[in-house]
Amino acid sequence: MRSPSIGRRARPAYPVLLLVAALAAGCAPGDRPTSAPGNSWQGPSTRATGTRPTEPAGPTASAAPPSPSPTRTDLRHVFPVRAGNVDYHPTHSAYPGTDIFADCGEPVVAVTDGVILEVSRVDRFSRRGPLGPYNGGLSVSLLGDDGVRYYGSHLSAIATGVDAGVRVRAGQQLGKVGRTGNANNVCHLHFGLSPKCTGHDDWWIRRGVVWPAKYLDSWRKRGNRAPAAEVTAWQRRHGCPKAPSDSAAAG
Repeated sequence: MRSPSIGRRARPAYPVLLLVAALAAGCAPGDRPTSAPGNSWQGPSTRATGTRPTEPAGPTASAAPPSPSPTRTDLRHVFPVRAGNVDYHPTHSAYPGTDIFADCGEPVVAVTDGVILEVSRVDRFSRRGPLGPYNGGLSVSLLGDDGVRYYGSHLSAIATGVDAGVRVRAGQQLGKVGRTGNANNVCHLHFGLSPKCTGHDDWWIRRGVVWPAKYLDSWRKRGNRAPAAEVTAWQRRHGCPKAPSDSAAAG
């Protein structure tokens, strides 16, 4: 994923607000994880592994994913990065999405209650290609109980126990901000909202189909604006496109 903000100069200091910050590149050059290839992009699972430990020890699996319910209004939503210094933009290059800038290592958390849908624990990105499928580096997507897929990429680490089929709660740590994939050596989280499309690795949908900024604006103020209606409406209009509109800018 490439954002217009990625190429901007790093600011020397951040305003000290709960969720306002600037670009940071604080990870050491050798911090790229190298997990075994067999752990990449796991499919959903319904296996049970016991009761869920308390945060941040990591979640455990639920007996089965919940039935999506886009009309639910009781779900809690939280901002996806838990840090004092955070910044993001209302726009993004080429497709809807948001880059959330924070120091590498800051916690990335579940936006709402749901089940882990997809996990990539291996950074397979290469500038020689293919462009698109591996641009996110280490990444996690969560299928919320509202039917929305919440996607975060460029992570530096994924929390122990965060695997496909595992149930998590809003605010539970999923990983850490990083700069894997095509993050251009800038610590940030790419964040996307989309419907779940089955039958193929739909990275061009997973990276984001509706603009997240108005929801992030609400969540950072402890509001609870929900994206389910907009995501559902998008899917009614577009279905599940079988190919990306452009393949160069994926997160």
